[in-house]
Amino acid sequence: MTDQPPPPGSYPPPPPGGYPPPPPPGGYPQQGGYPPRAGFPPRAGFPPQGGFPPQGGFPPQGGFPPQAAGPGAPLPQEAYTPWLTRVLAYLIDYIPVYIILGIGFGILAATQETVCVTDSSEYALGDFCASGASTLGQVVAFGIAPLIAIAYLIWNLGYRQGTTGSSIGKAIMKFKVISEKTGQPIGFGMSVVRELIYVVFNAACGVLWLIAVLFPLWDAKRQTLTDKIISTICVPL
Repeated sequence: MTDQPPPPGSYPPPPPGGYPPPPPPGGYPQQGGYPPRAGFPPRAGFPPQGGFPPQGGFPPQGGFPPQAAGPGAPLPQEAYTPWLTRVLAYLIDYIPVYIILGIGFGILAATQETVCVTDSSEYALGDFCASGASTLGQVVAFGIAPLIAIAYLIWNLGYRQGTTGSSIGKAIMKFKVISEKTGQPIGFGMSVVRELIYVVFNAACGVLWLIAVLFPLWDAKRQTLTDKIISTICVPL
């Protein structure tokens, strides 16, 4: 019996050009991996199939990112303003005060009045003269001059220092007063309070004031006692 050829249509026609059929929808699996198993969700905590996260995705050695230095981070003692520089700035700040008060007392001395009284008694001892401060001199020396000096201190050590960090003396000596917590000027109100604390120390006990202002000589942050009370530091500009 002679073999008969299969009837037409029994086999699928070959693809045109003799190439293999195209891949199924969705493409081939990723390189190095396998297609996901049906019915099983991916396990949490593992990278996607076929790859690993880049090296930049891992934290640095030690497991924690490095901490950035903030305004309150400790600094070496050399980073703070030396004590002698602060003393020179203090003297510069108070030179105008001494000048203003000196002008007041100069006017007091220049306007003295001499009053003479003639003895009209039976002894006829003559005239008795005495010199004394004039009313104008007393008003200037004990009223106007101190008010001008106080106004200058409030502006210089209160407003200017509180808003910019530097009074006239501190600007000349190239350093400023800032908050230890924020690194910014402490503002008008706190700057006035800072100066008033020095006044209270001086009024309460001269020794206490001396210890307060000498404290930067042995303190790690070169702070006075007042600086420690209101958390301020002095640093170069």
